[in-house]
Amino acid sequence: MLRRIIAVASCGVVLAGCNGPTGAGTAEPKASPAERSIQARWWEWAATEPVDTNPVADRAGTHCARNQPGDVWFLAGTFGGQVQRRCAVPLGVRLVAPAINLVSGDEDDCRSFMAGVTGSIQFDGAEVPLERIEREAITFMAGPGNPVTDTSGKTRGDACGLWARIDPPAAGEHKVRVHGKSGTFEVNAHYTLVVTATSQSAA
Repeated sequence: MLRRIIAVASCGVVLAGCNGPTGAGTAEPKASPAERSIQARWWEWAATEPVDTNPVADRAGTHCARNQPGDVWFLAGTFGGQVQRRCAVPLGVRLVAPAINLVSGDEDDCRSFMAGVTGSIQFDGAEVPLERIEREAITFMAGPGNPVTDTSGKTRGDACGLWARIDPPAAGEHKVRVHGKSGTFEVNAHYTLVVTATSQSAA
């Protein structure tokens, strides 16, 4: 789901999340959640928390609820490899997850990444349709100490990937299987989601 080719617009492509922030500039109007790209929102969510509480680095699901936006519930893959996570999810919220995704400062990276990409997401054993996003320019804010960009501040890049949007699941326990591959990069995330009337809040 996640491949860390993060970049700042003025610095070209930087591999393995070794970029720096774009720096100070003119403040941009803040868009409402409905107006923002789902990719921009997901990358900002993924890059908000430091490594110890980051939902992408999380192996058991302890930090699933960190900084969830409320109108959707984001799921994460991994930095490579397989994880098993168990998460409490509030009732009535749509799930959004990439099977695999990338952000980079060079549009050629998205082109080559998407040329060989494969992926699937299963919800309770049924295949979920995936939206293929070839390339989209996004801007997002990263938090200090996060393992996604390794730096904080405004980050710009081209984002791409295979995305699923799942209607709000009924109360009870559900299984979600996330798998994606591009070249030698592969992720597998197995979720057990417990949908309840309320969810644990996380600052």
